[in-house]
Amino acid sequence: MTTIRPLNVADAARFQALRLLAIETSPTSIWPTHEEEAGRTIEEMAARVRQTDTQTVYGAFEQDALVGVAGVRREPLLKVRHKAVIWGVFVDPTHRRKGIAQDLLKAAAGHASREWNCVQLTLCVNAENPGAKALYTSMGFVVYGVEPRAMLVDGRYYDEELMCKVLATG
Repeated sequence: MTTIRPLNVADAARFQALRLLAIETSPTSIWPTHEEEAGRTIEEMAARVRQTDTQTVYGAFEQDALVGVAGVRREPLLKVRHKAVIWGVFVDPTHRRKGIAQDLLKAAAGHASREWNCVQLTLCVNAENPGAKALYTSMGFVVYGVEPRAMLVDGRYYDEELMCKVLATG
């Protein structure tokens, strides 16, 4: 059974380990390099998962193992606080095809809508990642633009598609 809950500072080491796995298995989907992510201190990782009024990172746990994550954040500025950004979505490849990514996205979207009164979510996805694009499309996200050469990995540029989902009209 998978449990979805917000991460806390006690989850920092597990979060870092899962991020390193994400970089190893999906280097064109995660922005930091392995060296950059591995070089972060446990205190830096704790700050990244600490729940605030502008950020929450959800984790998917199977027993005590962290097998998936999805972050959601918003700006505190009044003119843009109606929207939130989904970031860092990843599920351990050995735990995929169980609906975990969908559950993480639902939790993040629900938090943005319920806790922050957000009416819109955005995210970016590697234009060459059909699996992730299909996931986001199935969850109601639509492409509204493309950022050319958004990421440089091993000497090659990758475009990112910018996607949006309306949570409520307002």
